[in-house]
Amino acid sequence: MGPRRSAEAPAALPERMQAWLAWLATQRRVSPLTLTAYRAGLQALLRLAEEHPPESLQPADIRRFVARLHGEGQQGRSIARHLSAWRGFYRWLVREHGVRINPALGIRPPKSPSTLPRVLSPEQANALLDPEPQNLLEIRDIAMFELFYSSGLRVAELAGLDIDSGLDLAEGLVTVTGKRQRQRTVPVGGKAIAALRPWLEIRAGLAAAGERALFVTRDGHRLSTRGIASRLGTRAQALGLGVHVHPHMLRHSFASHLLQSSGDLRAVQELLGHASIRSTQIYTHLDFQHLAAVYDAAHPRARK
Repeated sequence: MGPRRSAEAPAALPERMQAWLAWLATQRRVSPLTLTAYRAGLQALLRLAEEHPPESLQPADIRRFVARLHGEGQQGRSIARHLSAWRGFYRWLVREHGVRINPALGIRPPKSPSTLPRVLSPEQANALLDPEPQNLLEIRDIAMFELFYSSGLRVAELAGLDIDSGLDLAEGLVTVTGKRQRQRTVPVGGKAIAALRPWLEIRAGLAAAGERALFVTRDGHRLSTRGIASRLGTRAQALGLGVHVHPHMLRHSFASHLLQSSGDLRAVQELLGHASIRSTQIYTHLDFQHLAAVYDAAHPRARK
């Protein structure tokens, strides 16, 4: 009997699983983050199947795996991501390799408590962005975070911007490439433009030769998504905001504040680059929470 697989040392993926991931990357152009999530799902499937080939699994096996994952303490959303990977992998096997059934089809994860994204209040957003930069790196950071909040970008879209393409300060527009290689052009606000101009004046003295990235590290190379997150969290903590601020919180805040002011859900969908209106509708719940709080504070018959 061979050695048992451990969570610390996951088994190498079989050839067909690797081929499916390669197909997703080249033909479907899924994002690196999605590929990482799908790879984790396939690793979980291998662990749960033990020595049984994935092609031999039946719906009853998948249901048992879901129950095991739930019993191990995984939340419904995490299990749902695994199921999404399994369904996609088997769909590809059925189409490309003649596997007879998709055993993950129709199997649902356990329900998770509904949670809304956390957002900054407008006052907290101002407290994060208003203080004047004290050094070169803070000039860069303010430019990044103003653009982030102004245009509702994803952190990967922000990190991927180049100096010679995408950003047009004269027109007040930025063009980014999002999920599934979809491009969108969104406005850049006046505060962001004002913060970007001093950064563009000093960037050339910091960037390494041939580096195209709009935002670079102190060593002159492209700032990573992890680096952006670290700088954002550090700034929020230094300014005493009292909350852990992560990159997606700025995107959530952009959407929530815009929807509160405009009420135009379709416009927010376009600006965020959501393929489906369902992804945007979560911000209507945030907007309702805001309205309910105003009601509770202001209506004379709402007060206890």
